[in-house]
Amino acid sequence: MVIQWQGHACFRVSGDSVRIVTDPYTPEVAGLSPIGEDADNVVMPSDDDSFHSDAGDVPGSPLVLNALEIARHGGSREAMIRFDAIETRESLIHKKDPGDNAMYSFTLEGIRIGHMGDVGNPLTAEQLDFLRGVDVLLALTGGPVTIELSDLDSALRAVQPKIVIPMHYQIPNLKLKILPLEAFTSRYPEEIVDIRPSSEIELTPRELPQQMRIVALQPAANER
Repeated sequence: MVIQWQGHACFRVSGDSVRIVTDPYTPEVAGLSPIGEDADNVVMPSDDDSFHSDAGDVPGSPLVLNALEIARHGGSREAMIRFDAIETRESLIHKKDPGDNAMYSFTLEGIRIGHMGDVGNPLTAEQLDFLRGVDVLLALTGGPVTIELSDLDSALRAVQPKIVIPMHYQIPNLKLKILPLEAFTSRYPEEIVDIRPSSEIELTPRELPQQMRIVALQPAANER
């Protein structure tokens, strides 16, 4: 399985049986390059955020999954693989009109991946339970208007993913004012932080670390 970070909250997760794109942004709004490769499924935390839910700009003819709707209608959906979701909200403190969205997870080739969507508040006990058992957590690390870093720290201690891949932080060309990667990584010992020179990581269940590691990728949106 290969996880490639496109940029912001957008990843391309590829296995032998399915190619998944998460949280696709609108290129001209985000300031980032378009997604260049086809996908089978697109999953997004809601359908009303140009930084997280522009499925129309993903090449091919992917099946589009709204995690918020999944969360509100049973909490799971089969679409080549199973997607699970739980409802969340944008920041109640830093947003005048916070919207509803969802976190979601799925298992591909024996590795469970969790995506934090666009949550802006401390995670509830139910939301923490939802994330427990994920091997890889795609984590919001840019601070407000998403989850505060101190609240993210608490969530990571509770969930204990094996790999944390930072996302939704300041990168070149992104048209948002959020925190840089170092604001998050500086909170952790250097020996558990791995800053990769490329946009992707290939994983198998046997290669997962025993203790949590932070693996930061380079945005593919800025490679071209």
